[in-house]
Amino acid sequence: MSDSAANVRGSKPKAWLAWSSGKDSAWSLHTVRKSDEVEVVALLTTVNRTHERVAMHAVRESLLEIQAAETGLPLVKISIPSPCSNEIYEQAMSQAMARARNEGVRHIVFGDLFLEDIRAYREMHLGVCGMTPVFPLWGRNTCELAGEMISGGLSARLTCVDPRKLDRAFVGRNFDRSLLDALPAGVDPCGENGEFHSFACAGPMFHRAIPVTVGEVVEREGFVFADLLPPAASLAP
Repeated sequence: MSDSAANVRGSKPKAWLAWSSGKDSAWSLHTVRKSDEVEVVALLTTVNRTHERVAMHAVRESLLEIQAAETGLPLVKISIPSPCSNEIYEQAMSQAMARARNEGVRHIVFGDLFLEDIRAYREMHLGVCGMTPVFPLWGRNTCELAGEMISGGLSARLTCVDPRKLDRAFVGRNFDRSLLDALPAGVDPCGENGEFHSFACAGPMFHRAIPVTVGEVVEREGFVFADLLPPAASLAP
């Protein structure tokens, strides 16, 4: 069904939301739900099938599934190997977009903030697939946005830190005002330049908060990761 047909029938265009498990994608879900311009019908997440974790954020797949359940949305997983070439990634995404179109979905929501090259990449590849990207947080002042998230009830933990950009001691910390105050000059408050990644565990986009504890901290491939443990989780990988 086309967007125009949806409008004629009084329904909103359907969208999937690119869900990284982090604070920006969580806040973008909250934002589009408030704007009511599209209907988010599923979360789309890239999962490293070797380690059963969210790509880059390194969040356990079990925690990802708890998140999705607390948003009330089904989860569409894109399984990729590690390492993953651009060719394999783009092929997997194209297959996912074909599924989206078959399900009447024409929009993909992203939590990107200001990186022009990433936006251009998404627009180009989605255009080829006949899909339209939506960027509800685009162009926001990230200092103001970070404060808005915290004031709005969002809670998150830093799961990954790039030690070339931010001290490794930040990994595992809560994303809160004390963290923002402690960030060195030049570090984006939302980590948009890759300084850190996070796991959203509470906020208006969830039915209930997701209790997590910080487990082992490890360094792999130049990044420092905190293993977040779900409720009643064992230490087994």
